[in-house]
Parts: sequence; structure tokens; C-alpha cells
Amino acid sequence: MFYQPGVSSSGLPYNPFKSCCVPRPIGWISTVSDDGKHNLAPYSQFQNVSWDPPMVSIAVNCRKDGSLKDTAANILANGEFVWNMATYDLRQWVVSTSQDMPPGVDEFEALGIPSLGSTLVRPRRVAGSPVHFECKLRQHVFLPGNTPEANTYLFIGEVMGVHIKEEFVSAEGMLDIMKIKPLARIGYLDYITVDSKFEVVSPSFSGFDSVPFMHEVKHP
Repeated sequence: MFYQPGVSSSGLPYNPFKSCCVPRPIGWISTVSDDGKHNLAPYSQFQNVSWDPPMVSIAVNCRKDGSLKDTAANILANGEFVWNMATYDLRQWVVSTSQDMPPGVDEFEALGIPSLGSTLVRPRRVAGSPVHFECKLRQHVFLPGNTPEANTYLFIGEVMGVHIKEEFVSAEGMLDIMKIKPLARIGYLDYITVDSKFEVVSPSFSGFDSVPFMHEVKHP
């Protein structure tokens, strides 16, 4: 199969693009307007982009009429947001916050999602989330789409503060991913959760003729 987006069809009943780059971590982003109205929404175009200093990116599409979603409007207004780690246990709230609610609606309040104050920024945090990044905007790019709702704002934020719940840190001092069970998107209406992992131990490289197979250490 070969097709050119916008030129030819894939021939499939649904667009396969979003199911090709997977799994994608969920950017469950909380923001606040200058007049104090809080907002919480999930985005599947989210990723870390650097580590020193730590930075993350989030792509926010527009509404069907081309107007800004609250997330984009709030970040552009005051340059602050919080990433809340989405988990399997929080999946109903994650999906519920994806609703296209009227501008200015506080999802924390409307959906009864417990929240916590932040330390360095104004947006609130999801109380049940095991990890939070308090972020400040460093750069943004407007990416015009073929339709009004495909217009996208790409935000890059610096992580100014990290909250990690101690109960999700293992005895070895590492995040207990199996206990956290993070959510990710795999396209269509489908999500996936991390419920298994393996460690790849790669030996030192000593030439193409002597590269052994990598050793995998599986974890339940």
C-alpha cells in the first residue's frame, strides 16, 4: 500500500496515520485563564523533546470553526501549563475531559475531578495522577491545516518542577511503571496501557562481524 495524504486515498475505511506512530503518551494538560477559570484536556500529540533542561511538546488543534481551544488560549495568554500523567485507573476521567465543552467550563468542577494546587505555576494538578510536570512556555509555532480544525499550535514548555508520588517509586529508586500503568493512544478510539516490560542489555560494540544478539530481561 502507498498513498499520498491529501492527494490519494489509502483505500481503508479509516485514516491509518494516527495508528502508525504508536503508542503515544497522553498529554493530559491543565491550564488556567487569566481570570482564574481552570481547564483540563487530553492530547495525544505529546512528547518529551529534551532533558537538559527538560522540555516537552504538545500540539493543540483548533475547534471546528477555527477558534482556539481553552488549552491553547490559556497557554498563549499566560505561558503556563501542567502535564498530569494519565493512567489506567484514571481512564474514565481522561476520556471524559476530551469532550468538547463550551469555552470557560472548568472540567475539574464539572466532572468532580479532585485537584491540587501547584508550586511554581497557577494551573491546578489532577490529585490522582502519580506524576506532574509544572511547565512554562518557551516557544510556540502555528501550523496551518487544510481545514479550520486542523490548524495547530505546537507548544514547547520547559519543565520547571516535577511531582512524583512516593508510593510509585520502587525499592531500587525507579518509577514503578507496572504499578502506575500509564495510558497511551494507539489511534482510532483505542488506548493501551503498559502492563509488561523488558530490559535490553546491549554489550559494547566491537565491530560488525562480532555483534551478538541483545539480551532481553523480561519483567512480569
